[in-house]
Amino acid sequence: MSKRDYYEVLGVSKSAEDKEIKKAYRKLAIKYHPDKNPNDSVAEEKFKEAAEAYEVLSDAQKKARYDQFGHAGMGGAAGGHGGFGGGMSMDDIFENFGDIFGGFGFGGGNGRSSGGRRVSRGSNIRIKVSLTLEEIAEGVEKKVKVTKDNVCSSCKGSGAEGSSGHSTCGTCNGSGQVTRVTNTFLGQMQTSSTCPACNGQGTVITDKCKKCNGKGVERGEAVIPINIPAGVEDGMQLQVSGQGNMGSRGGVAGDLLVVIEEKTHDYFQREGQNLHYDLFVNFADAALGTQIVVPTLKGKVKIKLEEGTQSGKLLRLRGKGLPSVNGYGTGDIIVNVNVWTPQKISSDEKKILENLRESENFKPNPGKKDKGFFERVKEYFN
Repeated sequence: MSKRDYYEVLGVSKSAEDKEIKKAYRKLAIKYHPDKNPNDSVAEEKFKEAAEAYEVLSDAQKKARYDQFGHAGMGGAAGGHGGFGGGMSMDDIFENFGDIFGGFGFGGGNGRSSGGRRVSRGSNIRIKVSLTLEEIAEGVEKKVKVTKDNVCSSCKGSGAEGSSGHSTCGTCNGSGQVTRVTNTFLGQMQTSSTCPACNGQGTVITDKCKKCNGKGVERGEAVIPINIPAGVEDGMQLQVSGQGNMGSRGGVAGDLLVVIEEKTHDYFQREGQNLHYDLFVNFADAALGTQIVVPTLKGKVKIKLEEGTQSGKLLRLRGKGLPSVNGYGTGDIIVNVNVWTPQKISSDEKKILENLRESENFKPNPGKKDKGFFERVKEYFN
């Protein structure tokens, strides 16, 4: 799933200073805060997207890496390096960036909504998706079947049997928090913590749902479409927000983490955006020159083999490789010419070769243009 540019998410330029970045994030965080947008999955995703962008752009080292490599440099184009793509929850967002929300009347850290009620978040699910080089070159939509926790179809996530199956928690009076006052030498100190009776929910179930036994979720299968962008690499991780396990009792869903697995190709070897292809030609074609058909990911093309082509010569098919996942150009197909020496020859062929053995033109006489293997590779990639 393609991710938006972090600067675009926050609406700032690449030259924006820390103060401007923080101000932009604060504005979006207030706009899409869960307390202002209850049960709004779109607002929740925008809230998480803005937090992810701020997590990277507010850190000097991560920002420099992102400016140079884009999402691919942040641990797989699917979340920050060990950040949100790695499973950071709403609790983590409030805990790490709680100072952003101060003074606006929103709930505090630990993922609580206004009034202190805890919003539970379901766990992430990680799967592997295998792709061919042809699919990677074009980008592809894959539909995957996942077994996960879904909202209970009977109680709709409340965990209670019917509308009267739950009541306000008597310990915290529905706030989800309990307050304790202790005496110290500095005077009285007040501390708040999650209510142990209702686990921060604010309500207790008096009659559990018979289908989910009060959990608010039921196990089931779901078919999820995943849009995979062109140019992904083996081991890269993509994030599909909100498609993981559903949180219990009206919570929010975790994410589906998709790990890319690249299938072995019949004749191409991948190196970044470039593809390597070994071309085997007979001695006559190498000596006389000819037109050779070689494969690409989009069909076959003809290339010209020059007269006197040496084994090990590298030919480049520009723009026939793989695109960058960040849209920064397309790689090449590098054709490595191998002159095939026959292992079995007939008596007539042997006579011809014997006559040619002592010919002046058949004696190796490399010139300055005929570089060795390491020189050719060094020259090609410099």
